[in-house]
Amino acid sequence: MIAAAQGLLKFSPGVDNIKLARLERLTKRKVSTFSLVSGETCPYANECLAKVVRVDGRAKMWYGPEMKHVCYSASLESIYPTMLAQREYNSNEILTLAARSWRAAADLIVESIPKNTQVIRIHVGGDFKTRPYFRAWCAALADRPDIVGYAYTKSLPFWVLEREAGRVPRNFLLTASYGGKADPWIKKHNLRYVKVVKSVMEAHILGLPIDHDDRHAAMEKYRNLNFALLIHGKQRAGSDEGKAVRALRGKGSYSRVKKKLMAA
Repeated sequence: MIAAAQGLLKFSPGVDNIKLARLERLTKRKVSTFSLVSGETCPYANECLAKVVRVDGRAKMWYGPEMKHVCYSASLESIYPTMLAQREYNSNEILTLAARSWRAAADLIVESIPKNTQVIRIHVGGDFKTRPYFRAWCAALADRPDIVGYAYTKSLPFWVLEREAGRVPRNFLLTASYGGKADPWIKKHNLRYVKVVKSVMEAHILGLPIDHDDRHAAMEKYRNLNFALLIHGKQRAGSDEGKAVRALRGKGSYSRVKKKLMAA
């Protein structure tokens, strides 16, 4: 059990996100989301590496040297202080605890899951920063077989090592996200993957269906199917990615912009 002094983690309702609201309607299951700070908790990020840094007390974006498209989640954290604060809190609480005990971290996750949650989108922002933290999620979902947890991740070594150890439960649906430092692990270990594309035509050429409601990531019947996501969010001015977003005219945009927004 969790010590009384340990604060609970902060989850958000899936309905704050248009894509996840669609998933709720499709599956008729309540979706909750959990996030960490973007970029700072993404050890294998590369082509999407970006994070919020504070300069003279103000939140500004920092971009990785090989970044091709801006991390949408990080860009929202630079705009919404409440979102950033929530994710900083989660990161500090769970990563500190996982460093001491993955089992204690798993217990904290289970204790913090909102009532009636049936599906958890893990990491709208952030990723599996450490192997003990990844293992904590494996254990938490093993403890709650009634819940489906799903995540897009570039932390592929943690996934593969825990899978080989037999610790990834059936109700933990993972999708390898191309564009990271561990991309070679995808083909080598036959991991289900997603690619961010700049157009519908690009997805068609690659032979990948485009996901608009997370069904491919979150539903058991798609667990072995690769797919694509349309590029979205604010991209750097003049970049090919920025031009692609404008050409899509909102087809890849999913978040609801609210003052009280807590999850994208």
